[in-house]
Amino acid sequence: MDSSAHELDLSVDTGGTFTDVVARRGDGERRRVKVPSTPDNPARAVRQGADAILDILPGTITRLRHGTTVATNALLEARGANTLFITTAGFED
Repeated sequence: MDSSAHELDLSVDTGGTFTDVVARRGDGERRRVKVPSTPDNPARAVRQGADAILDILPGTITRLRHGTTVATNALLEARGANTLFITTAGFED
């Protein structure tokens, strides 16, 4: 078997309530897990999700992509610190 078959691409979305982890292995197999977020230390939830993925889809993590909706949600819900948002005309999105 090709050694790249056991390489895992991991994608993580850290949210306010849950952290979602999706893995795709070189042979095309995919798995997804959801773990409770850890707001005091988001890295802990990322690690728990990665460990859970490796339990069900053994391999070596060779790429990690991370995104978060925590800041976006805080902005949309007008929570958190007062913040100034500056943008260039024509790039409002």
